[in-house]
Amino acid sequence: MEYYIVFEGGKIYYSDTGQGETVILLHGYLESSEIWGNFARRLAMNFRVISVDLPGHGLSKVYGECHTMEFMASAIKGLIDCLQIRKIFLTGHSMGGYITMAFLELYPEMLEGYCLFHSHPFADSPETIRKRENEIRIVRSGKKYLLYPENISRMYATGNLEKLRDQIQRSKDIASTIRDEGIIAVLNGMMARPPRVSIMEQGKVPGLWILGGMDNIINADMVRRQVKLPANARVAILENSGHMGFVEEEDLSVKIVGSFFSGLKLS
Repeated sequence: MEYYIVFEGGKIYYSDTGQGETVILLHGYLESSEIWGNFARRLAMNFRVISVDLPGHGLSKVYGECHTMEFMASAIKGLIDCLQIRKIFLTGHSMGGYITMAFLELYPEMLEGYCLFHSHPFADSPETIRKRENEIRIVRSGKKYLLYPENISRMYATGNLEKLRDQIQRSKDIASTIRDEGIIAVLNGMMARPPRVSIMEQGKVPGLWILGGMDNIINADMVRRQVKLPANARVAILENSGHMGFVEEEDLSVKIVGSFFSGLKLS
């Protein structure tokens, strides 16, 4: 079921299902809350699961030319406050992980734990910034449809492209619904974000880091070597996944996330 809150003069939409401890799911770039699909439904068998349309995505308002990670983290705080939830487990996919890191820095007292799902705590590299600037030019020229074939296909492991063609098409369909202004706002926001490696390394909140062994976007081995994880953090590698493990290896992803968050409540 879809609901919304009013945040800074606009509406932020979300779905809310299941019962128990609250898990909030944050989608990535060129996605909406719909992307979580069956993963969210299965997680809701053991948790209350809230999937959010981030500002500028899905049904939620576009607030300006730049949606910083801090701004979107504040929107999530606004949702939590409105629903009168004391603490949450926060899970962010890709760009949603950047927002999760901003939330961890700004509001650690509101987190029971967090999960970076095919994400990382680094700032954009110069190469990535050039790519994002080019994507902004493409969108401004009225040709955002040029982003889908390459970006979406790269998010899935090469070996999964044929067997997951229906899911890949669904990802492209979701991407096609994102408004031009929303795409530009998050591209600007991602380019502006600072590194948050030290925040991750401090270990103020238990963290789960899920990476894909066949990810075409994030090199799992490379990023792991650049972070000194604290004792309360865990890394899980989905060996048969690219950048979309909650789709590519759904069963294992549900098990890993559910077990980690359940374990935190028992400890």
